[in-house]
Amino acid sequence: MISSISRAQKIFSVDYASQADIKIYVADYESKSDLSVFKVDYESRAGKNDGNWFFVDYASKADKKIFFVEYASQADVIIFFVDYSSRAGWKKKEKIHLFY
Repeated sequence: MISSISRAQKIFSVDYASQADIKIYVADYESKSDLSVFKVDYESRAGKNDGNWFFVDYASKADKKIFFVEYASQADVIIFFVDYSSRAGWKKKEKIHLFY
């Protein structure tokens, strides 16, 4: 039980790129993304690198710190926010290692 909680995708959005583990760009279309992301309401529902993210209030509680960039060319990973948890997941698996 404890190991599954420690692997949850707890995300914190930082104010500066230099503070981030990963730079993220939000695509206008799901087909242009590397990862489809669903924002879960509860930490217990966060996934294990499957696109189900829980945004935490403090950087110290996050598994990964992200920074949202203005252009796709600046990003490490391109995401698209989806409306259902079942649609979350990696489209391009070569970048999956960035969230381990």
